Amino acid sequence: MTSITASSGAGDHAAATPTPEALQATLDGLVDPAKPTADKEKLVVDGQKRAANIDTMTKGLANYGKILFTVSDVKTTGDTATAQVVITSPHGPAPAMPMTWQHTSAGWQLSDASACQILAMGMAPCQA
Repeated sequence: MTSITASSGAGDHAAATPTPEALQATLDGLVDPAKPTADKEKLVVDGQKRAANIDTMTKGLANYGKILFTVSDVKTTGDTATAQVVITSPHGPAPAMPMTWQHTSAGWQLSDASACQILAMGMAPCQA
């Protein structure tokens, strides 16, 4: 039996540790060419600030091919989750990289910094 515990240093009500599948769903949604930009904004912390980037990436991915994510080694501290993510594109897999999510009233959202990693790969880099 495996036990995963999430705790917050402040003793607040920490969010339950998300499953790899739940975190993967945010990544899948972000790169889904059929999903409207307005829906994708909700997957990212302060996603409305990245609407133009998301729109540019979505247009670029329209004929790119399938992008797959493999999420593993999820660790939670308070309302922040970190996981290792392997991104596989039509060109093959990239090495695992850490990405973070924040638990908000909207649920687990991809952090702005992690979203910007994906947006940069999608030729829509974030500007400060």
